[in-house]
Amino acid sequence: MIEIVAIDTPSLGDRGYLATDGAVALVVDAQRDFDRVVDLAEDRGVVITHVFETHVHNDYVTGGLALAREVGAEYLVNGADPVRFRRTPVGDGDVVGVGGMRMQAIGTPGHTFTHLAYALADMGTGEVVAAFTGGSLLQGSTGRTDLLGPEHAEALSRAQYGSARRLAGELPGSAQVCPTHGFGSFCSASSAGSAGQAAGGRSTIAQERLGNPALTMAEADYVRQLLDGLDAYPAYYAHMAPANLAGPVAPDLSPPRPAGPGELRRRIDAGEWVVDLRARAAFAAGHLTGSLNFEGGASMATYLGWLIPWGAPLTLAADSAQAVAEAQRELCRIGIEKIEAAASGPVTAWAAGERLGSFPTADFAALTLQAGNEALLVLDVRRDAEWHSGHIEGALHIPLHELEGRMGEIGEGEVWVHCQSGYRAAIAASMLAARGRRVVSVDDQFSAVGV
Repeated sequence: MIEIVAIDTPSLGDRGYLATDGAVALVVDAQRDFDRVVDLAEDRGVVITHVFETHVHNDYVTGGLALAREVGAEYLVNGADPVRFRRTPVGDGDVVGVGGMRMQAIGTPGHTFTHLAYALADMGTGEVVAAFTGGSLLQGSTGRTDLLGPEHAEALSRAQYGSARRLAGELPGSAQVCPTHGFGSFCSASSAGSAGQAAGGRSTIAQERLGNPALTMAEADYVRQLLDGLDAYPAYYAHMAPANLAGPVAPDLSPPRPAGPGELRRRIDAGEWVVDLRARAAFAAGHLTGSLNFEGGASMATYLGWLIPWGAPLTLAADSAQAVAEAQRELCRIGIEKIEAAASGPVTAWAAGERLGSFPTADFAALTLQAGNEALLVLDVRRDAEWHSGHIEGALHIPLHELEGRMGEIGEGEVWVHCQSGYRAAIAASMLAARGRRVVSVDDQFSAVGV
């Protein structure tokens, strides 16, 4: 009996996998913090002998090479990928035996030009039990096709359509579909980054044949819908493929050097990023003036990685050392590893007597009461697709990832900033407050507006 274990990384909307026959194991698309994978194998008393990549990832730094080196496994990557390290090359049609399991590579261009899926079969029965589909056929969607540049998007969209149909045509309906992306990932072509995909459970080829757009629509309609639905994706994506082609080493998760109050203030005054990981309500109530709020949790790494100038010095502050460690783990997955220093404990300890900054929070009901007040500006920091689906009349729309470069468009006076749920509004409010602006952060669900 083959066991397949999904290794979820909800903050990035990704999954890696460990499959075992009870004696040996293989791994597909390992995240950077591969200690989770090693622990799974040790818990089951199995030896990892093969590590596979479906593609050169654009949304995270892989842990595949470092994992393979750590456990002495073969590392299998498409032979057409111009990597700068030794690996076992694999290509369309290749079959690899792993104990009582068999992995067959299937060329599935679309998400990238050299994308591979892998059909996992039981060596004894010959039954294909699963397909590791990476960024090709997802659960109810497909991988986005614009990450290699808009000039390739249409050609890759057509290739993606063909790849999805190849998988659906060659694999049995009972085969489990095991994608890497699509659980809230910006790598998904449908509702990229939306919470609606975060719950993603199990699916089979048969289920995808019934509902996946690539398998139910005509090619022209699928391509048009896919391209029309693509929205912005995080800026840090530009750095992921180069890192993965170079061959990432194991991450360093040792605790950052402690930072005292004087150092935090010096770093802020020098224009460096000091990021406060506390809950947004706590930050609004009192924070180091000039610090920025990226509340720890599922969205922190995505938005911090999206907004911070790549390679800029970063210092973290949180309620506890554990919160700093959790953020450090999240950030290493996207290649942000050098944390200059960190502070933990109550904010009053970081401040060492300096007066804390603060700003009000409100809900949409309170904002409604301000209708007609020309002395304030409503700032909507949602992405374009969200804005077009409905917005407050008269609001200024600046997506959060464009805010730093468009501050000059925000007039004088009080700014009420909102997003879909309050998380991005809190980030934007902290950015505005750091510039000395009077701001109110709307911490509420946009559905309350009723537009």
